[in-house]
Amino acid sequence: QVQLVESGGGLVQAGGSLRLSCVASGRTISTLTMGWFRQAPGKEREFVAAIAWSSGMTSYGDSVKGRFTVSRDNAKNTVYLQMNSLKPEDTAVYYCAVHYAGTTYSVGNYGYWGQGTQVTVSS
Repeated sequence: QVQLVESGGGLVQAGGSLRLSCVASGRTISTLTMGWFRQAPGKEREFVAAIAWSSGMTSYGDSVKGRFTVSRDNAKNTVYLQMNSLKPEDTAVYYCAVHYAGTTYSVGNYGYWGQGTQVTVSS
């Protein structure tokens, strides 16, 4: 089993930055891929970014490409999401999750989820 805890959310003005953290514990996850998703009120959970623990290869959703950067610290079992040039439409609860198989952008291919952290971007 894997436990995930997100932190770093908050209120920020448009154009500002935040860095989210996700600490993983439990089973060894160094060979797995971690993903970030977000969910705004009334909307489906949306893929944001993913990173492979071993290689560091990354992927991003179209809406955040060029503004967000995902990284990891393998020794700390921590994944980060650096969010720059934030827009009001980035407002959502952000979740990290463990990917096991299939495409990294599909919600159904993730088996463990954190509790989420709220990000609110004001105009």
